[in-house]
Amino acid sequence: MALRLPKAQLPAELSENMIKGFGATLEPVEAIWHNPAVATANLDFSRRIAEWDALDEGLKSFAHMAVAAQVGCGWCLDVGYFHAQNQGLDLAKASQVPNWRAAEVFTPLEREVLEYAEAMTVTPPAVTDELYDSLLDQLGAAAMVELTAYVAFVNMATRNNTANGVRSQGFSDSCDIPLARHTAATGNAGGAPAGASPA
Repeated sequence: MALRLPKAQLPAELSENMIKGFGATLEPVEAIWHNPAVATANLDFSRRIAEWDALDEGLKSFAHMAVAAQVGCGWCLDVGYFHAQNQGLDLAKASQVPNWRAAEVFTPLEREVLEYAEAMTVTPPAVTDELYDSLLDQLGAAAMVELTAYVAFVNMATRNNTANGVRSQGFSDSCDIPLARHTAATGNAGGAPAGASPA
């Protein structure tokens, strides 16, 4: 898959800020900058989401990567793993998110968050009362609302990137531990197909 529309020219300040933070301009932004109003709204909401603090950052990171792996958004999976490294999260765990059902490194709570992210992502959503209630009991109402809204936003971002043909930019190449490939597993929420690898 290749980018399905030419990269738009970003404002100089925005481009410079991205290069400072990531070492490169971000292809999802270059793709949607053909409509600056859409791009700006997306960036503004992303910044606001980054300020949410009711839910543990590690759980949010795992949820993000689980959605990306399921949808097949190599860019989000790649940059999500890169963020995990920069946030000082457990890379041994983060590297296994694409294959979390077979991995033995996750706590019961982490596994439920990953399951919830996948259950929200399939069509139609496959969230059960039991899973929701269990997470609500463990996280509390504020964090549960944050998790749900975060997974919904990540679904928008991953599907937007995938439809626009945005691919991995190789951000996770700087991580010491290789990122696992997403594999189909029995019991996958809703029987969703496996997503693409970040390559």
